[in-house]
Amino acid sequence: MNTPVVLVLTTLPDSEAASTLAMQAIDARLAACVTELGTVKSLYRWKGKVEAAEELQLLFKTSLARSDELTRFIEANHPYETPEIVSWQADASAAYGQWITAETQRPLNV
Repeated sequence: MNTPVVLVLTTLPDSEAASTLAMQAIDARLAACVTELGTVKSLYRWKGKVEAAEELQLLFKTSLARSDELTRFIEANHPYETPEIVSWQADASAAYGQWITAETQRPLNV
């Protein structure tokens, strides 16, 4: 039986910003895994002008329960004024989906 998970894609200006955002999301248990997909070249219109930029793509893997919080976290901690945040639900294998769910649970305060 497959487990639903959420994938969130964003781009960042450089390796330092990407590493910082990824580590913060992992530390906060908002994502179980963040994969750096590598450098991409983006071409876009921004404030009436066509721009080109080299960016790093990150793919966050999270649970359904934490996906909205992860999106808000990325928005609040991203260096761009209007960050790319694209998310979609996917089916993961049972074991991988269970691992994502376990890694994104809030720690219990005992």
